[in-house]
Amino acid sequence: MDPDRYLARLGADPAEAWPPTFETVERLQSAHVRTVPFETLSITGDPYGDRSGEGITLELEALYEKLVERERGGFCFELNGLFGWLLAELGFDTDRIAACVLDDDGDPRPPANHHALLVDFDRPHVVDVGLGLPKLREPLPVGGRVGPDGAGIEWRTVESDRPDAEYVVQTRSEGAWDDRYIFTTDPRQLSYFAATCDHLATAPESTFTGDPTVNVGTERGYKRLTPETFTEVVDGETRERAVAPETYRDTLEAEFGLRLH
Repeated sequence: MDPDRYLARLGADPAEAWPPTFETVERLQSAHVRTVPFETLSITGDPYGDRSGEGITLELEALYEKLVERERGGFCFELNGLFGWLLAELGFDTDRIAACVLDDDGDPRPPANHHALLVDFDRPHVVDVGLGLPKLREPLPVGGRVGPDGAGIEWRTVESDRPDAEYVVQTRSEGAWDDRYIFTTDPRQLSYFAATCDHLATAPESTFTGDPTVNVGTERGYKRLTPETFTEVVDGETRERAVAPETYRDTLEAEFGLRLH
């Protein structure tokens, strides 16, 4: 696996990825969420074709082949799985951490249903390129806040009062802060997430095994595609257009750079 080729996938100059500074991670994280889509097509398959999803594996070589060589996207275990490898290769003090997006009742179902990264500079920062929407576009200090970002979102981490978590990541676009996910700072191996990843990719009750979703960040918002609708949000303004079955693949390629083959 070639870190320089991964950097090229992000539109980054390998010469600017050294030394391992905060500014370097900031640039790479921002580029990643605007270049590599969050997408579940490996789970759901083509909604308008006979191509079923090829499934998910957390082997680093397979993730590199998918995200870098085939220029596909993925969901959190894949995106942060490979980005964590890249940051370590570039010399950053990087740990994988287990997080959990809570269900509507506030329960962590299943546990460790989100994989994030912790990168240590003068203090630990959450680095996460594996979220759906909204996107975390820059390192978030543990116990601190950032933003508003290009999409108008503020982010912060606060201590958790739950017995199963140390911190909560919260977002605010206007009004009150909302919980995004909880996490602990214990370092994990990528294999730690394999069972939950398999469950989320195969269980009928999983939110990922229904209709496919694709989204990617932009400078001042995001783009999102469902089987029926393409949505673009810029500076808080939303534009939508219907997507016909015969134009779905063309939209995937034109708006997200994704080709199913």
